[in-house]
Amino acid sequence: MVQQLRFEVATRGRGTLDVTTQVADAVRQSGIATGIAHVFIHHTSASLVITENADPAVHRDLERVLARLAPDGDPAFEHDDEGPDDMPAHVRAMLTCTSVSVPVTSGRLALGTWQGIYLYEHRTAPHRRRITVTVLGS
Repeated sequence: MVQQLRFEVATRGRGTLDVTTQVADAVRQSGIATGIAHVFIHHTSASLVITENADPAVHRDLERVLARLAPDGDPAFEHDDEGPDDMPAHVRAMLTCTSVSVPVTSGRLALGTWQGIYLYEHRTAPHRRRITVTVLGS
């Protein structure tokens, strides 16, 4: 059986946003007990990550690392059609993931104790982001 659900979220600008609850709701609504949930973001300047859900310092540290790897306004970047954070946002999305997969066990996401699914907004301005959850199994 395959079930697919979509949802949108509003971001506040650059940073992480916990979408674990929305993905878990999609899994519950699918009625699938055992399988896999594939979560996909429909954008090239935002991404999805599975990371620490307890200590916010982890998210701040991730941001510092990405800021070093893809700084806003870097003169090495040619593409800046939408501003100095445009190409860095694309690089950040490429370095992270546009999709994640999580096992589904007993109708629930089988995440680890300290894991959460986060949308990572790489642009500095708020955006609306679209996510598709495809649940496969029985």
